[in-house]
Amino acid sequence: MSQQGSAGNVIAAIASFFFPGLGQLVQGRILAALIFCIIAVVGYALWWLIVPAIIGGIAHLWSIIDAAKYRS
Repeated sequence: MSQQGSAGNVIAAIASFFFPGLGQLVQGRILAALIFCIIAVVGYALWWLIVPAIIGGIAHLWSIIDAAKYRS
């Protein structure tokens, strides 16, 4: 995972697509993984409130983009 666009970052982005924060965990960034996971899961758990659900979705998309653009 040496540079942006490398195969490791693509795998991490795919992992984050399936579960928010998983890509950061694959990259070894435990704190970022926990933050993305907590924000997205809490947002999705409160789906009946519009604003937290939107925040959860944004956090999920942000985790995918963050995993894809990460530079060590």
